[in-house]
Amino acid sequence: MLIDTHIHLDAAEFDPDRAALLARARAAGIEKFVVPAVDRAGFARVLALAETTPGVFPVLGIHPLTVDHADEADLDLLDALLAQGRAVAVGEIGLDHYVPGFNAARQEAFFVAQLKLARRHGLPVILHVRRAQDAVLAALRRVRVAGGIAHAFNGSPRQAEAFIELGFKLGFGGAMTFDGSRRIRRLAAELPLDAIVLETDAPDMPPAWARGERNVPENLLHIAGVLAELRGLLPKEIIRATSDNACAVLALPENG
Repeated sequence: MLIDTHIHLDAAEFDPDRAALLARARAAGIEKFVVPAVDRAGFARVLALAETTPGVFPVLGIHPLTVDHADEADLDLLDALLAQGRAVAVGEIGLDHYVPGFNAARQEAFFVAQLKLARRHGLPVILHVRRAQDAVLAALRRVRVAGGIAHAFNGSPRQAEAFIELGFKLGFGGAMTFDGSRRIRRLAAELPLDAIVLETDAPDMPPAWARGERNVPENLLHIAGVLAELRGLLPKEIIRATSDNACAVLALPENG
């Protein structure tokens, strides 16, 4: 069983053929899909998808690149929805210091507020971290949560160790499949296997063999194969370990 720990199945890019894509993914052995919202509008979509689609687990949060269009009422709604107990984590939340013109103070305020919500509801978090590893770590040390996943991890070994010490798993996906991604591939090969989970981030971040195309969930099987090659293990060993890691950190059922 493979688990995609980060996939935006609610995205409009999947509207024409979502059911067919999921059928192909399940045929490839991918049985669980963790679907994070990125804004208030996405809360209902993600929850509805989880209600109607077996194997979909909803995650609710406000992405750092959407905070300019968010307000206090969105946080109140998030709090109320988390109290219902349907979400398995808070996310996609974090900091993004890459996109020009970002509002660092506003990102930080929403990030910390959502960490506090995660702590209140006893939930892990799904982190978006871009050129902000140390700032995210500092916030996590101030507001301790029940671990989670650092999505699309691309930090240093020291930063990886810090996230792991705070109870986080590190997500690896399409970027790891490019020969030129030497630092990410080295991390994937050398970090403790019990700290790694797999993801696609579909429809974004396509792997090397699908460069320029829409990323699709069935790519996760080949991504697992790449990680197996990097670590000198059998694909089934990677699948078992990363799935166990995902179930542990997100409290997902091992069956069903």
